[in-house]
Amino acid sequence: MNNEAVIVFLILCIVLLIGAVIGQKAVLQARINRVLSRMAGELKEILDEERDSALMVFTDNQELMALAGQINRLLEKQRRARADFLHSEISSKKMLSNISHDIKTPMTVVLGYLEIIRLQGDASGEMVKKAEQKAQDVIELINQFFTLAKLEAGDMEIELTRLDICAICRETVLSFYEILTEKDFQVDIHIPKHGVYVWGDREALQRILNNLISNAVKYGAEGKFLGIALREEQEMVLVDVTDKGRGIDKKFAENVFERLFTMDDSRSRQVQGNGLGLTIARNLARQMQGDILLESIPYERTTFTLQLKKMTAYGKNVQDERNS
Repeated sequence: MNNEAVIVFLILCIVLLIGAVIGQKAVLQARINRVLSRMAGELKEILDEERDSALMVFTDNQELMALAGQINRLLEKQRRARADFLHSEISSKKMLSNISHDIKTPMTVVLGYLEIIRLQGDASGEMVKKAEQKAQDVIELINQFFTLAKLEAGDMEIELTRLDICAICRETVLSFYEILTEKDFQVDIHIPKHGVYVWGDREALQRILNNLISNAVKYGAEGKFLGIALREEQEMVLVDVTDKGRGIDKKFAENVFERLFTMDDSRSRQVQGNGLGLTIARNLARQMQGDILLESIPYERTTFTLQLKKMTAYGKNVQDERNS
């Protein structure tokens, strides 16, 4: 075979090889296009029908599998966002309905008292006092509603400083001395004599403790017991507020922190709150990088525990000081 024939043969082989490569690439591209087309169609159905299903891809192409994985991550985030939105929307509607009812009821009573006063010309101290109390209830409800709205919108400024939580606990308990004495409560207080410092806002801490103690006095009245205990851990300070009243069933344990949640057995306004206090308290605690936890055994022990970050004597967060 002469040289020209060899050259022609080699050129032909090269052409065939290039053609095979191009053909294989075209087949592979067509396969990828089919998979992409199926993915696009399935993704369109999932989005249009708002299904919670994941995108299914059957291919040995690693890049396509990686792409499908990232798309499924986005779908999962969208599903969670949609669920959170629906929950928030339902909660908002329920809140507006309950607030409308809670405002309407005392205002109806106020108007009734005023009508009696107008018709009978009897502006007795007792009648005016009742009308005034109902009006105060409405004001308190509206104030709590707007406080919660500002907290959830991030419009309330919480100024975190180094505070002696022991002093704040003592001051708050003393403010309840009269009512605890009148109701013949047994009070068990364990607060260290030395200062224990936390990272927090004084007004927010006072509001949280006031709410927890008020709830213990209100809902735990049958047990006639109030316990306040301050504990130190390595990085946290914990304040336990305990009563021995009716308690909270396990199925309601987390719900008590939801907006406007009230238990079914709290129908009487003498024991039923407006369902905003604990929501505000936990929100405030979390804005101070803490939390409020609940543990309850009905008619034995119900404890709300306020957790806060512990500070050193030098005004540093304990964890930050360890890391420095």
